[in-house]
Amino acid sequence: MPNFSIPLSGLTSESTALSAIANNLANQNTTGYKDTQVQFSDLFYQNLGTTGAGDPIQLGGGAQVGSMPSMFTQGSVSSTGVPTDVAIQGNGFFAIRQNGVTSYTRAGDFSVDQSNFLVTADGQQVLGYPAVNGVVNTGQALAPLQLGAGTISPPVATSTVQIQTNLDASAAVGDTFSTPLNIYDSLGVSHTLTFTFNKTAANTWNYSVSIPATDLNPLVPKGGGAPVAQTGILNSGTLTFDGNGNLTSPAANVTGITATSLADGASNMTFAWDLLNGTTPVITQVAGSSSTSSAQQNGSSSGTLTDFTIGSNGTITGSFSNGTTAALGQVALANFANVQGLQRVGNTNYTATLASGQAVIGTPGTAGTGTLAGGALELSNVDISTEFANLIVAQNAFEANAKAVTTFDTIMSDTINMMPAT
Repeated sequence: MPNFSIPLSGLTSESTALSAIANNLANQNTTGYKDTQVQFSDLFYQNLGTTGAGDPIQLGGGAQVGSMPSMFTQGSVSSTGVPTDVAIQGNGFFAIRQNGVTSYTRAGDFSVDQSNFLVTADGQQVLGYPAVNGVVNTGQALAPLQLGAGTISPPVATSTVQIQTNLDASAAVGDTFSTPLNIYDSLGVSHTLTFTFNKTAANTWNYSVSIPATDLNPLVPKGGGAPVAQTGILNSGTLTFDGNGNLTSPAANVTGITATSLADGASNMTFAWDLLNGTTPVITQVAGSSSTSSAQQNGSSSGTLTDFTIGSNGTITGSFSNGTTAALGQVALANFANVQGLQRVGNTNYTATLASGQAVIGTPGTAGTGTLAGGALELSNVDISTEFANLIVAQNAFEANAKAVTTFDTIMSDTINMMPAT
Protein backbone atom coordinates (compact mmCIF):
# COMPACT_ATOMS: atom_id res chain seq x y z
CA MET A 1 0.00 0.00 0.00
CA PRO A 2 1.14 3.57 -0.62
CA ASN A 3 2.95 5.22 2.28
CA PHE A 4 1.45 8.65 2.77
CA SER A 5 4.29 9.67 5.09
CA ILE A 6 6.74 9.89 2.17
CA PRO A 7 5.01 12.69 0.19
CA LEU A 8 3.92 14.30 3.46
CA SER A 9 7.58 14.55 4.50
CA GLY A 10 8.27 16.19 1.14
CA LEU A 11 5.43 18.66 1.67
CA THR A 12 6.74 19.52 5.13
CA SER A 13 10.29 20.00 3.87
CA GLU A 14 9.28 22.11 0.88
CA SER A 15 6.98 24.16 3.11
CA THR A 16 10.00 24.96 5.26
CA ALA A 17 11.94 25.91 2.13
CA LEU A 18 9.14 28.21 0.96
CA SER A 19 9.06 29.86 4.40
CA ALA A 20 12.85 30.36 4.37
CA ILE A 21 12.72 31.89 0.88
CA ALA A 22 9.87 34.17 1.95
CA ASN A 23 11.91 35.25 4.99
CA ASN A 24 14.89 36.03 2.75
CA LEU A 25 12.73 38.12 0.44
CA ALA A 26 11.16 39.91 3.40
CA ASN A 27 14.65 40.85 4.63
CA GLN A 28 16.16 41.90 1.32
CA ASN A 29 16.40 45.48 2.66
CA THR A 30 17.43 44.58 6.23
CA THR A 31 20.85 46.02 7.10
CA GLY A 32 23.44 43.28 7.64
CA TYR A 33 20.99 40.42 7.00
CA LYS A 34 22.51 37.15 5.79
CA ASP A 35 20.65 34.88 3.37
CA THR A 36 19.46 31.46 4.60
CA GLN A 37 19.53 28.36 2.43
CA VAL A 38 17.57 25.16 3.00
CA GLN A 39 19.34 21.87 2.33
CA PHE A 40 17.50 18.54 2.37
CA SER A 41 18.53 15.03 3.34
CA ASP A 42 16.81 11.71 2.91
CA LEU A 43 15.21 9.81 5.79
CA PHE A 44 15.75 6.24 7.01
CA TYR A 45 15.44 3.28 4.63
CA GLN A 46 13.46 0.08 4.88
CA ASN A 47 15.27 -3.06 3.75
CA LEU A 48 13.02 -5.11 1.49
CA GLY A 49 15.50 -7.83 0.77
CA THR A 50 18.53 -8.45 -1.42
CA THR A 51 19.22 -9.20 -5.04
CA GLY A 52 20.77 -12.39 -6.26
CA ALA A 53 24.11 -10.60 -6.12
CA GLY A 54 23.49 -9.75 -2.48
CA ASP A 55 22.84 -6.09 -3.10
CA PRO A 56 20.31 -4.58 -0.67
CA ILE A 57 16.84 -3.62 -1.87
CA GLN A 58 15.80 -0.51 0.08
CA LEU A 59 12.84 1.82 0.16
CA GLY A 60 13.35 5.40 1.34
CA GLY A 61 11.17 6.99 3.98
CA GLY A 62 11.04 10.48 2.48
CA ALA A 63 12.91 13.73 2.97
CA GLN A 64 13.73 16.11 5.79
CA VAL A 65 15.43 19.48 6.26
CA GLY A 66 19.05 18.52 6.84
CA SER A 67 20.45 21.99 7.52
CA MET A 68 19.70 25.69 7.06
CA PRO A 69 23.10 27.39 6.76
CA SER A 70 23.46 31.15 6.70
CA MET A 71 25.34 32.57 3.75
CA PHE A 72 27.96 34.86 5.31
CA THR A 73 29.06 36.30 1.99
CA GLN A 74 29.85 40.01 1.83
CA GLY A 75 26.87 42.28 1.30
CA SER A 76 27.14 45.46 -0.74
CA VAL A 77 28.51 48.46 1.17
CA SER A 78 26.48 51.65 0.74
CA SER A 79 27.79 55.05 1.79
CA THR A 80 25.41 56.98 4.04
CA GLY A 81 27.53 59.86 5.31
CA VAL A 82 26.21 59.25 8.84
CA PRO A 83 29.23 59.17 11.20
CA THR A 84 27.69 56.52 13.48
CA ASP A 85 27.10 54.08 10.59
CA VAL A 86 29.76 51.38 10.20
CA ALA A 87 30.11 48.55 7.69
CA ILE A 88 32.28 45.46 8.08
CA GLN A 89 34.28 44.58 4.99
CA GLY A 90 35.33 40.98 5.44
CA ASN A 91 34.86 38.59 8.35
CA GLY A 92 33.70 39.46 11.82
CA PHE A 93 30.82 40.72 13.94
CA PHE A 94 30.26 43.73 16.15
CA ALA A 95 30.08 42.76 19.82
CA ILE A 96 27.05 44.29 21.55
CA ARG A 97 25.63 44.04 25.06
CA GLN A 98 22.31 44.64 26.79
CA ASN A 99 21.28 43.68 30.34
CA GLY A 100 24.54 41.79 30.77
CA VAL A 101 23.96 39.59 27.68
CA THR A 102 26.52 39.78 24.88
CA SER A 103 25.46 39.11 21.32
CA TYR A 104 26.87 39.80 17.87
CA THR A 105 25.69 41.50 14.71
CA ARG A 106 26.75 42.58 11.23
CA ALA A 107 24.34 45.52 11.22
CA GLY A 108 26.23 48.75 11.82
CA ASP A 109 23.34 51.22 11.84
CA PHE A 110 24.38 52.69 15.20
CA SER A 111 23.41 55.89 16.99
CA VAL A 112 24.29 57.76 20.20
CA ASP A 113 21.81 57.46 23.08
CA GLN A 114 20.94 59.97 25.78
CA SER A 115 23.90 58.80 27.89
CA ASN A 116 26.31 59.34 24.98
CA PHE A 117 26.88 55.61 24.40
CA LEU A 118 27.17 54.15 20.90
CA VAL A 119 24.17 51.81 20.58
CA THR A 120 22.38 49.63 18.03
CA ALA A 121 18.94 50.41 16.66
CA ASP A 122 17.35 48.42 19.50
CA GLY A 123 19.46 50.00 22.26
CA GLN A 124 22.27 47.49 22.72
CA GLN A 125 25.61 49.07 23.61
CA VAL A 126 28.45 48.61 21.13
CA LEU A 127 31.57 47.17 22.75
CA GLY A 128 35.18 48.11 22.17
CA TYR A 129 38.17 49.67 23.86
CA PRO A 130 37.49 53.14 25.34
CA ALA A 131 40.35 55.63 25.16
CA VAL A 132 41.83 57.25 28.26
CA ASN A 133 43.26 60.71 27.61
CA GLY A 134 43.28 59.96 23.89
CA VAL A 135 45.13 56.63 24.24
CA VAL A 136 43.49 53.29 23.40
CA ASN A 137 44.61 50.22 25.36
CA THR A 138 43.50 47.10 23.49
CA GLY A 139 44.72 44.95 26.37
CA GLN A 140 41.80 46.00 28.56
CA ALA A 141 38.44 44.24 28.80
CA LEU A 142 35.70 45.11 26.35
CA ALA A 143 33.50 47.99 27.50
CA PRO A 144 30.72 50.17 26.05
CA LEU A 145 31.96 53.02 23.87
CA GLN A 146 30.95 56.49 25.05
CA LEU A 147 31.48 59.33 22.61
CA GLY A 148 28.61 61.76 22.78
CA ALA A 149 28.46 65.54 22.84
CA GLY A 150 29.44 65.62 26.54
CA THR A 151 32.96 64.36 25.81
CA ILE A 152 35.54 66.99 26.79
CA SER A 153 39.00 67.61 25.37
CA PRO A 154 41.19 68.86 28.27
CA PRO A 155 43.20 72.06 27.84
CA VAL A 156 46.80 71.87 26.71
CA ALA A 157 49.32 74.37 28.04
CA THR A 158 51.47 76.08 25.42
CA SER A 159 55.00 74.69 25.27
CA THR A 160 56.27 76.20 22.00
CA VAL A 161 55.58 79.43 20.12
CA GLN A 162 56.80 80.65 16.76
CA ILE A 163 56.32 83.80 14.72
CA GLN A 164 57.48 84.42 11.17
CA THR A 165 58.45 88.06 11.28
CA ASN A 166 60.42 90.53 9.19
CA LEU A 167 61.97 93.56 10.87
CA ASP A 168 62.40 96.64 8.65
CA ALA A 169 66.11 97.03 7.92
CA SER A 170 65.50 100.68 6.96
CA ALA A 171 63.87 101.55 10.29
CA ALA A 172 65.52 104.28 12.33
CA VAL A 173 67.31 103.51 15.56
CA GLY A 174 64.72 103.68 18.32
CA ASP A 175 61.85 102.45 16.18
CA THR A 176 59.77 99.66 17.71
CA PHE A 177 57.52 96.93 16.39
CA SER A 178 55.32 94.52 18.34
CA THR A 179 53.21 91.50 17.47
CA PRO A 180 50.72 89.61 19.70
CA LEU A 181 50.07 85.88 20.05
CA ASN A 182 47.50 84.10 22.22
CA ILE A 183 48.85 81.29 24.40
CA TYR A 184 47.12 78.98 26.88
CA ASP A 185 47.92 77.93 30.43
CA SER A 186 47.18 74.59 32.13
CA LEU A 187 43.58 75.66 32.86
CA GLY A 188 42.95 76.54 29.22
CA VAL A 189 42.86 80.29 29.96
CA SER A 190 44.13 82.47 27.13
CA HIS A 191 46.89 85.04 27.67
CA THR A 192 48.12 87.60 25.14
CA LEU A 193 51.84 87.15 24.60
CA THR A 194 53.48 90.21 23.09
CA PHE A 195 56.80 90.24 21.22
CA THR A 196 58.31 93.74 21.19
CA PHE A 197 61.31 94.64 19.03
CA ASN A 198 63.33 97.86 19.41
CA LYS A 199 66.07 98.78 16.92
CA THR A 200 69.24 99.78 18.77
CA ALA A 201 71.76 99.84 15.89
CA ALA A 202 72.23 98.69 12.34
CA ASN A 203 71.37 94.97 12.14
CA THR A 204 70.67 94.92 15.88
CA TRP A 205 67.34 94.77 17.71
CA ASN A 206 66.48 94.28 21.34
CA TYR A 207 63.44 92.13 22.06
CA SER A 208 61.16 91.40 24.99
CA VAL A 209 58.50 88.74 25.48
CA SER A 210 55.72 89.74 27.87
CA ILE A 211 52.16 89.10 29.02
CA PRO A 212 49.90 91.60 30.83
CA ALA A 213 51.16 92.24 34.36
CA THR A 214 47.60 91.77 35.62
CA ASP A 215 47.80 88.11 34.57
CA LEU A 216 50.48 87.54 37.22
CA ASN A 217 50.34 87.63 41.00
CA PRO A 218 52.89 89.77 42.93
CA LEU A 219 55.91 87.83 44.18
CA VAL A 220 57.42 87.90 47.64
CA PRO A 221 61.13 88.84 47.43
CA LYS A 222 63.61 86.09 48.34
CA GLY A 223 64.73 88.05 51.38
CA GLY A 224 61.14 88.54 52.52
CA GLY A 225 59.05 91.65 52.70
CA ALA A 226 55.97 92.94 50.93
CA PRO A 227 54.98 91.27 47.63
CA VAL A 228 56.26 93.04 44.55
CA ALA A 229 54.14 93.31 41.41
CA GLN A 230 55.54 91.54 38.37
CA THR A 231 56.23 93.56 35.23
CA GLY A 232 54.94 90.86 32.90
CA ILE A 233 58.23 90.71 30.96
CA LEU A 234 59.08 87.01 30.69
CA ASN A 235 62.23 87.18 28.58
CA SER A 236 64.42 89.74 26.83
CA GLY A 237 67.58 89.79 24.75
CA THR A 238 69.19 90.93 21.51
CA LEU A 239 68.77 89.83 17.89
CA THR A 240 71.59 90.44 15.42
CA PHE A 241 71.54 90.01 11.65
CA ASP A 242 74.19 89.80 8.94
CA GLY A 243 74.43 92.03 5.87
CA ASN A 244 71.94 89.83 4.03
CA GLY A 245 69.29 90.13 6.73
CA ASN A 246 69.82 86.63 8.10
CA LEU A 247 69.57 86.05 11.85
CA THR A 248 72.98 85.29 13.32
CA SER A 249 72.27 85.53 17.05
CA PRO A 250 70.75 83.81 18.91
CA ALA A 251 71.86 80.80 16.94
CA ALA A 252 69.33 78.52 18.67
CA ASN A 253 65.78 78.59 19.94
CA VAL A 254 65.07 80.55 23.11
CA THR A 255 64.05 78.04 25.77
CA GLY A 256 62.95 78.18 29.40
CA ILE A 257 60.65 81.19 29.10
CA THR A 258 58.56 81.01 32.30
CA ALA A 259 55.43 82.72 33.58
CA THR A 260 55.32 82.32 37.36
CA SER A 261 52.37 82.62 39.74
CA LEU A 262 49.54 83.09 37.27
CA ALA A 263 46.63 85.07 38.71
CA ASP A 264 44.04 82.50 37.54
CA GLY A 265 45.68 79.77 39.65
CA ALA A 266 47.09 77.77 36.74
CA SER A 267 50.41 75.99 37.00
CA ASN A 268 53.54 77.93 36.09
CA MET A 269 54.07 78.06 32.34
CA THR A 270 57.35 77.20 30.66
CA PHE A 271 57.65 77.42 26.90
CA ALA A 272 60.18 77.84 24.10
CA TRP A 273 60.34 80.48 21.37
CA ASP A 274 61.31 78.71 18.14
CA LEU A 275 63.50 81.10 16.16
CA LEU A 276 64.40 78.34 13.74
CA ASN A 277 62.34 76.13 11.46
CA GLY A 278 64.77 73.24 11.39
CA THR A 279 67.96 75.14 10.67
CA THR A 280 66.33 78.07 8.87
CA PRO A 281 65.67 81.24 10.91
CA VAL A 282 62.08 82.50 10.80
CA ILE A 283 63.05 86.03 11.89
CA THR A 284 64.53 88.16 9.09
CA GLN A 285 65.61 91.77 8.63
CA VAL A 286 65.21 93.23 5.14
CA ALA A 287 63.94 96.58 3.90
CA GLY A 288 60.15 96.67 4.04
CA SER A 289 57.47 97.19 6.61
CA SER A 290 57.95 95.28 9.82
CA SER A 291 55.29 92.60 9.81
CA THR A 292 54.40 89.12 11.02
CA SER A 293 53.19 86.73 8.32
CA SER A 294 52.21 83.89 10.63
CA ALA A 295 52.10 83.07 14.32
CA GLN A 296 51.53 79.68 15.90
CA GLN A 297 51.63 77.90 19.21
CA ASN A 298 50.72 74.38 20.36
CA GLY A 299 48.39 75.08 23.31
CA SER A 300 44.62 75.00 23.39
CA SER A 301 41.65 75.68 25.63
CA SER A 302 39.28 72.90 26.63
CA GLY A 303 36.82 71.81 23.96
CA THR A 304 33.66 69.81 23.49
CA LEU A 305 33.13 67.08 20.92
CA THR A 306 31.71 68.40 17.66
CA ASP A 307 32.20 65.46 15.31
CA PHE A 308 33.87 62.07 15.01
CA THR A 309 34.90 59.56 12.37
CA ILE A 310 35.47 55.80 12.49
CA GLY A 311 38.58 54.58 10.70
CA SER A 312 39.22 51.28 8.93
CA ASN A 313 40.91 49.86 12.04
CA GLY A 314 37.93 50.83 14.20
CA THR A 315 39.56 53.84 15.86
CA ILE A 316 37.01 56.54 16.65
CA THR A 317 38.66 59.95 16.25
CA GLY A 318 36.86 62.92 17.75
CA SER A 319 37.09 66.52 16.57
CA PHE A 320 36.68 69.12 19.29
CA SER A 321 35.60 72.75 19.35
CA ASN A 322 39.12 73.83 20.33
CA GLY A 323 40.50 72.53 17.04
CA THR A 324 42.12 69.41 18.47
CA THR A 325 41.52 65.76 17.62
CA ALA A 326 41.85 62.74 19.87
CA ALA A 327 41.03 59.05 19.91
CA LEU A 328 37.77 58.30 21.74
CA GLY A 329 38.00 54.54 21.53
CA GLN A 330 38.26 51.63 19.14
CA VAL A 331 35.49 49.35 17.92
CA ALA A 332 36.16 45.64 18.48
CA LEU A 333 35.23 42.78 16.17
CA ALA A 334 34.51 39.16 17.07
CA ASN A 335 35.16 36.07 15.01
CA PHE A 336 34.21 32.41 15.50
CA ALA A 337 35.69 29.06 14.56
CA ASN A 338 32.31 27.97 13.16
CA VAL A 339 30.04 30.85 12.19
CA GLN A 340 27.34 28.35 11.10
CA GLY A 341 27.01 27.39 14.76
CA LEU A 342 25.76 30.85 15.73
CA GLN A 343 22.16 31.13 16.93
CA ARG A 344 19.94 33.75 15.29
CA VAL A 345 17.90 35.66 17.87
CA GLY A 346 16.26 38.36 15.74
CA ASN A 347 17.13 42.00 15.08
CA THR A 348 20.01 40.61 12.92
CA ASN A 349 21.69 39.49 16.16
CA TYR A 350 23.46 36.22 16.89
CA THR A 351 24.52 34.49 20.08
CA ALA A 352 27.39 32.07 20.55
CA THR A 353 26.72 28.37 21.08
CA LEU A 354 28.81 25.29 21.81
CA ALA A 355 28.81 24.63 18.06
CA SER A 356 30.16 28.08 17.17
CA GLY A 357 32.80 28.13 19.86
CA GLN A 358 33.74 31.15 21.93
CA ALA A 359 34.22 34.52 20.31
CA VAL A 360 37.76 35.54 19.40
CA ILE A 361 37.91 39.29 20.04
CA GLY A 362 40.31 41.66 18.31
CA THR A 363 40.60 44.96 16.52
CA PRO A 364 39.51 45.25 12.87
CA GLY A 365 42.11 43.79 10.54
CA THR A 366 43.46 41.34 13.15
CA ALA A 367 42.53 37.84 14.33
CA GLY A 368 41.05 37.01 10.93
CA THR A 369 38.59 39.90 10.96
CA GLY A 370 37.92 42.41 8.20
CA THR A 371 38.21 46.17 8.22
CA LEU A 372 35.57 48.84 8.79
CA ALA A 373 34.09 51.53 6.56
CA GLY A 374 32.83 54.50 8.54
CA GLY A 375 29.79 56.40 7.30
CA ALA A 376 28.54 53.31 5.44
CA LEU A 377 26.31 50.28 5.92
CA GLU A 378 26.50 46.67 4.76
CA LEU A 379 23.31 45.82 2.93
CA SER A 380 21.51 42.47 2.92
CA ASN A 381 23.21 39.85 0.73
CA VAL A 382 19.86 38.44 -0.48
CA ASP A 383 19.84 38.13 -4.28
CA ILE A 384 16.25 38.53 -5.44
CA SER A 385 16.76 36.71 -8.77
CA THR A 386 18.24 33.69 -6.99
CA GLU A 387 15.41 33.67 -4.47
CA PHE A 388 12.78 33.79 -7.24
CA ALA A 389 14.46 30.83 -8.95
CA ASN A 390 14.53 28.94 -5.64
CA LEU A 391 10.88 29.88 -5.13
CA ILE A 392 9.90 28.29 -8.45
CA VAL A 393 11.85 25.10 -7.68
CA ALA A 394 10.32 24.81 -4.20
CA GLN A 395 6.82 25.48 -5.57
CA ASN A 396 7.18 22.77 -8.21
CA ALA A 397 8.50 20.32 -5.64
CA PHE A 398 5.63 21.12 -3.28
CA GLU A 399 3.09 20.57 -6.09
CA ALA A 400 4.78 17.29 -7.05
CA ASN A 401 4.54 16.00 -3.50
CA ALA A 402 0.94 17.16 -3.31
CA LYS A 403 0.27 15.24 -6.54
CA ALA A 404 1.80 12.14 -4.96
CA VAL A 405 -0.59 12.50 -2.02
CA THR A 406 -3.63 12.73 -4.32
CA THR A 407 -2.33 9.78 -6.35
CA PHE A 408 -1.93 7.70 -3.21
CA ASP A 409 -5.41 8.76 -2.16
CA THR A 410 -6.84 7.59 -5.50
CA ILE A 411 -5.04 4.27 -5.19
CA MET A 412 -6.34 3.87 -1.65
CA SER A 413 -9.92 4.65 -2.78
CA ASP A 414 -9.64 2.17 -5.67
CA THR A 415 -8.35 -0.47 -3.30
CA ILE A 416 -11.21 0.08 -0.92
CA ASN A 417 -13.72 -0.10 -3.75
CA MET A 418 -12.31 -3.47 -4.78
CA MET A 419 -13.22 -4.98 -1.46
CA PRO A 420 -16.39 -7.15 -1.55
CA ALA A 421 -19.43 -5.79 0.21
CA THR A 422 -20.27 -7.53 3.43
